[in-house]
Amino acid sequence: MIKTPLTRWFDLDVPVFGAPMAGVAGGELARAVSLGGGLGMIGVGSDTPVEWLAEQARLPTEADVSFGVGLMAWALERRPELLAAAIATEPALVSVSFGDPAPFVGPLHDAGIAVATAVNSLADLDRALEAGADVIVAQGTEAGGHTGQRATLPLLQEVLAATDRPVLAAGGVATGAGLAAVLVAGAAGAWIGTPFLSCTEAANTPAARARVRAAGGDATVLTSAFDIAQGLPWPARWPGRALANEFTQLWHGREAELRGDTAAADLVRRARDEGDLDHAPVYAGESVGLVTTEESAIDVVHRLAAGARKALERVPRLLG
Repeated sequence: MIKTPLTRWFDLDVPVFGAPMAGVAGGELARAVSLGGGLGMIGVGSDTPVEWLAEQARLPTEADVSFGVGLMAWALERRPELLAAAIATEPALVSVSFGDPAPFVGPLHDAGIAVATAVNSLADLDRALEAGADVIVAQGTEAGGHTGQRATLPLLQEVLAATDRPVLAAGGVATGAGLAAVLVAGAAGAWIGTPFLSCTEAANTPAARARVRAAGGDATVLTSAFDIAQGLPWPARWPGRALANEFTQLWHGREAELRGDTAAADLVRRARDEGDLDHAPVYAGESVGLVTTEESAIDVVHRLAAGARKALERVPRLLG
């Protein structure tokens, strides 16, 4: 076991929080991460049906393990019913990120639910603290999916210097040594997504998992091309880090031309429906080159824990 303020708060064995990746992190993955000793999160997209969330939440609940739910602030502004649906599942933690969390913290606290929010800048941190967020996720640009422009380590150090609330490091943590590194830096745990992309419990496709395993760490691109093509109202400051493919090679850097291009939009939508990964997004972080096997998320958490313990046991030698 590795003890931090957050493992004690949420009664965890390992300070690993599964990132709430929409389309990947459903109830099965959340259950497995929690069974491994971390805290699994269920990712809710902007178009997720409320019935789906209730169905997915039953999986960790029936296994008698805690879980969390990840929501997007900009989506809640359009669909407030998602907040009520999340509260109804009785999670241990709800994250509200990518926008102002302030309108949602009060109802979550009233329901006895802790609130996390991702920050990509010190201005984001100020807003999160003012809103009353309990847990801060310092998310660097190395992270997969939608993220900001700051690197994880510099951002993490600035956030830790500016608040005494527990902080999770997000972006680039994929090994036990990486987990140990952010713990030694002062984080209370890690918010981990990419290492779970090839897990048997993930809700993505076998083809997507194979694409992840074949990718190297230099194979990602931070782009808004997929969001623009699909007409998704993601705020411009949060592009998405995905595996580079034929679509990004053609359209990344040409987003102005992409707007209103109905043929490109049809191509991405059709690619998502048909599993054409040369033109559909596979969101993944820069640590993707470390993901080489398909295995249970339980085993991933156990390996992270064992590697972190081994690395932390070496730390005192540096002082000798």
